[in-house]
Amino acid sequence: YGQIQELVFAETDDTIREALKQRAAAIAKRGDVRKARLDYRAAAEAYAQAAATVDEADAQERWQWLHEEWHVLYLLGLEYGDNAALEDAVAKAESMTRIFPRDNRPSLWAGAMNNMAIALQRLGEREQGTARLDEAVTAYRALLPVFRELNDRQGWAAIQNNLGNALQNLGKRESGTERLNEAIIAYRNALKERTRKRVPLDWAATQNNLGGALLILGQRESGTERLNEAVIAYREALKERTRERTPLDWAMTQNNLGIALQTLGARESGTERLNEAVIACRDALKELTRERVPLGWATTQNNLGAALLILGQRESGTERLNEAVIAFRDALKEHTRERVPLEWAITQENLAILFDAMAQRTGQTADMARAITHATDALAVFREAGATYYIDKCETLLARLLAAQG
Repeated sequence: YGQIQELVFAETDDTIREALKQRAAAIAKRGDVRKARLDYRAAAEAYAQAAATVDEADAQERWQWLHEEWHVLYLLGLEYGDNAALEDAVAKAESMTRIFPRDNRPSLWAGAMNNMAIALQRLGEREQGTARLDEAVTAYRALLPVFRELNDRQGWAAIQNNLGNALQNLGKRESGTERLNEAIIAYRNALKERTRKRVPLDWAATQNNLGGALLILGQRESGTERLNEAVIAYREALKERTRERTPLDWAMTQNNLGIALQTLGARESGTERLNEAVIACRDALKELTRERVPLGWATTQNNLGAALLILGQRESGTERLNEAVIAFRDALKEHTRERVPLEWAITQENLAILFDAMAQRTGQTADMARAITHATDALAVFREAGATYYIDKCETLLARLLAAQG
């Protein structure tokens, strides 16, 4: 009798667990609908409810819905510039590392740690200091041996890619190139497993990221070798990141290609590359709208302005320079000092260069005064952030402007 009773209880438990699993899946479908409508907060609430509904013994199922909750919070922060949502994403991932401890659930713990590092990295990109980016690098490095132990090659490659992103963001702020070279090594490690044939979209993502590190190095080196490598990497990425397949990723890579072409164009005597850069940025803006991805829209407006500025410096008249002013001022509508101080400062520096060009073209002292104000404002933020590369560049610019003013 005792054995029969145990069997009945076991069958009852299984029935209850299955019912809870189905109920959680139904709740999660509401989250899917809200996610598709870009109502990310409401989607997060639905996924959280789904995770709370499923039986705690169903660890994989519970992790899935918690991960979906994390993901929509991250998307809210990524696409809409909502830093509070990114803070929530960090907290959610951190709580998941406690729910799924490494000793009992190493693969689930590792996934949660990766999520936490990704959100930390995105916050770090927007902040003046480097503490969050350093935390992300530490987390990624700690995860690499875990994925080797799990024999998860694609997971290991994903961590290498993410490590590269964090190192690239740190390297962008430093005057040296050590971090950038480390980032390139990490991306190339990732591409050993992330092949186009095996995982085409992941391969394209890493090609895009590799292009970013090569671009920054190319901007700091003489010659065009690295810049041409960056253009190749971006064009490789676009073979899989098509507008029809992944419109936002396509647009981001078009934007990045525009930067590389603009940098190459600045070093060449003609205007072909610069015009290509303008086309690439304007293509990107077809998908990177202000309503959909405000910070991405602002970044592309800044890059469009940079290409127009160089064209304006090479052409007679002020038509292109005036277009550049509009683009930079559009960028500042979303790139505010409070929200993304470094991006705000970069655009301020661009405006300083632009009004210097205007002053030389028109002879207006008011334009030179504007240039000095923009450069002074930019330098203050760069110094607050300890961004040595940008400090050196902006100090040189401001000294030249002050000397020209007399």
